[in-house]
Amino acid sequence: MKRNRLLYFLIFTFVIICGLLSRKYSFIFPVIVNDYLGDSLWAAMVFFMFAFVFNKKSTIKVAFIALAFSYCIEISQLYHAPWIESIRNTTLGGLVLGFGFLWSDIFAYTLGVSAAALVEYFFSEKE
Repeated sequence: MKRNRLLYFLIFTFVIICGLLSRKYSFIFPVIVNDYLGDSLWAAMVFFMFAFVFNKKSTIKVAFIALAFSYCIEISQLYHAPWIESIRNTTLGGLVLGFGFLWSDIFAYTLGVSAAALVEYFFSEKE
């Protein structure tokens, strides 16, 4: 599969905007949705970022790369050295690295990457 990088950049950007808006307008959604939506969108964004970078890899390979990256970021939240905490205390650092390990985030990442991979699978041209 060869992906159109411009399209994937636009999707990546759209998912980032949706993720930021989901935090700003969280009052619109029920609590159960708020618990998972932001993290699921973050993981979907990671999928589309890797799909952009590895534009010739299969959907399943990109999904595994995105899941591994997302899980590693979550596991890194168990580490609380002063230098990484100073990065997490910035806006961008907090958005990328998060703050504390939660098993529910692992679940949300799996949902987000799975949803993004399914969207790609169903909307991609079959060879």
